[in-house]
Amino acid sequence: MKHWLLFYDVAPDYLIRREAFRAAHLAYAKAAVADGALLLGGALADPPDGAVLLFVADDPEPVAAFARDDPYVVNGVVTGWRVRAWNTVVGRNAAHPL
Repeated sequence: MKHWLLFYDVAPDYLIRREAFRAAHLAYAKAAVADGALLLGGALADPPDGAVLLFVADDPEPVAAFARDDPYVVNGVVTGWRVRAWNTVVGRNAAHPL
């Protein structure tokens, strides 16, 4: 298994626009946590201009699928996203411990 970071770019009025879809987004994210795919996620702060989610998967497709179906993406709260491999090497859950 590998770690993957999902980066979200958000609309300028993100804090206002997210309210209508926040419950659906959080339920969607919590289901991914329950499935073991999503390890951590949250909005960036100061300024609140994006979000980062940490996944574990064999390849990036499940992460991309999550993004495509996320209520924030579907409803334009998230304006762009990208998936990046993260080679974790230290820490209790590192994918490639050294």
